[in-house]
Amino acid sequence: MAPITYSPPVNALLQLGEKHIHLGEEWPDYAKLYDFTAEHIPDLIQMAIDQDLNWAPADSPEVWAPLHAWRALGQLKAEAAIEPLLSVFHVMEDSDWFSEDMPNVFALIGPATIPPVRAFLADSENAFYCRWTAASILVKLGQTHPQVRADCLAILEQQLEQYSKNSPMFNGVLIASLMDLEAQESAPSIERAFAAKRVDPSIAGDWIDVQYGLGLISRAEVYDLRRHVDAEKLRSKASKVGAEPTKGFGAKLPQKKKKR
Repeated sequence: MAPITYSPPVNALLQLGEKHIHLGEEWPDYAKLYDFTAEHIPDLIQMAIDQDLNWAPADSPEVWAPLHAWRALGQLKAEAAIEPLLSVFHVMEDSDWFSEDMPNVFALIGPATIPPVRAFLADSENAFYCRWTAASILVKLGQTHPQVRADCLAILEQQLEQYSKNSPMFNGVLIASLMDLEAQESAPSIERAFAAKRVDPSIAGDWIDVQYGLGLISRAEVYDLRRHVDAEKLRSKASKVGAEPTKGFGAKLPQKKKKR
């Protein structure tokens, strides 16, 4: 298939390369720089999801064109870009730039992104890291649009309520997302997931970490709880050791395994 061609002014992004992408650098005003308007949205969408460009040689300027295109779409508040961008999450899963940028892009587009992102998050057929990006989008929306924070929080919490069906790692992602939204009100739902032993602590920590992260307990209380937990583990270990039958002189000792 022949490469897709782009007309001015969208084609200018093909040669922009790594300009404006350095860490911490603010995105340029693409509309102002290139006179982008609503009429250019279809071409920008096509460029943003163009896989020939997204996976072009790493040293070519063209490989950066989709990044500039999706940022421009965010600034243009292009609601028409929501579904096309979601449709390529699965093929862009390994792109750090894509995963990093999507929360900002969707937040720029605005609250209209919430219903499709909610559906994407709820679909267990979607890959783990793609759903993680969807959760991050909801966090960013809640942070940048205070009027929809409660809606974003409710979506994440409702998904967490399905902890028995979710993987422990995905539950960890949901809990970390709720923590990013400072969702103290979600503590009961979070505690239920931990109580059911359905949370991988490698993402958001254990229940004590989460309580502290949400500001529900102090550092001193963390210390006391940790000491209590450690004491319980020691008692449990001692109990198990004490329950084992004592080996007499005639008992057969386990043999060391021979090295191969």
